[in-house]
Amino acid sequence: MTLDADPPKPHHRARGFQNNYTEFKTKSLSELLRWRRQAARAGLPRPPLVPTPRMTPDLEWLHANAGAGARMAPAVTWIGHATVLAQVGGLTVLTDPMFSQRASPVQFAGPKRHVPPGIALSDLPHVDLVLISHNHYDHLDTGSVAALNQQAGGPPLFVVPLGLASWMAAHGIAHAVELDWWDRHPVPTPHGEVEVTLVPAQHWSSRSPRDALATLWGGFAVLAPECHLFFAGDTGYSRDFGDIRRHFEDRQSAARGGGFDIALIPIGAYAPRWFMREQHVDVEEALQIHADLGVKRSLGIHWGTFELTDESLDEPPRRLAAVRGERGLPDDSFFVLPIGGTRTIAPREKA
Repeated sequence: MTLDADPPKPHHRARGFQNNYTEFKTKSLSELLRWRRQAARAGLPRPPLVPTPRMTPDLEWLHANAGAGARMAPAVTWIGHATVLAQVGGLTVLTDPMFSQRASPVQFAGPKRHVPPGIALSDLPHVDLVLISHNHYDHLDTGSVAALNQQAGGPPLFVVPLGLASWMAAHGIAHAVELDWWDRHPVPTPHGEVEVTLVPAQHWSSRSPRDALATLWGGFAVLAPECHLFFAGDTGYSRDFGDIRRHFEDRQSAARGGGFDIALIPIGAYAPRWFMREQHVDVEEALQIHADLGVKRSLGIHWGTFELTDESLDEPPRRLAAVRGERGLPDDSFFVLPIGGTRTIAPREKA
């Protein structure tokens, strides 16, 4: 995507996009090789001490909840990696659907799943809304979005960052809305309106060696009357999260139910820090995002599924428990789920 030479917004550049607070530059081949050599010498990543936890999903309850309309209980179910089935505002929502065996442009090479999806594509309730945070292969999977586009009962609405609507159209997906940072899109339901906003994140985009930063990336705020959900996507730590809290503060005052009821925040793919810091938070930074946003509860995602970086697959939840304890936070303030596990969210009090 090519923008005007004199773009109207600071994150718009002549040939793509940039972060708000840190100029992202793709790592050089020498830096990549340095990382891989260091990891090989140290024997990283080490095998996990325990397998990624799994449980059988309660499909009967999830399907019943999907059809409950105004009586839908707000809930999140971890399917794996950054894929979460969220049920809010009468809508069944999927974040960054990734159901394939490999996070790669081909299925015979590239990072392979260590744990199957918590719910098979064929077992999902009808999905109304799909949120795509950016176009990296572990977050935008061609096979998964194509299958969702063909689901019984009609395709979901795909909400994507700037530049990705044309990719969707090229893959036969016409029911898509493209947003810039802070753009809002209302999703009508028989029971009221759910508002979706694309918010800034500190990351980048690419699907080939020649298209870095050509399409936008971001997170999402999903505001339904009884539940405010935040999905961070992929991100490094930045001042963006304070900006996000301020942006929604008039909608999230104590009198109007407070901050986000649930946030989906990545806690994995962070090592080594010299290579990953600008693009992926570590556990301490994830907890800082939780604090910056002023959320009530957070679910740790983006761990335990694909071996992408140097930490063990099971390290992030151990670090989360340790740091949470050091900071005196309740266990359920920032928690993890087994793959296939569901957590219901208390509906927000309405003014």
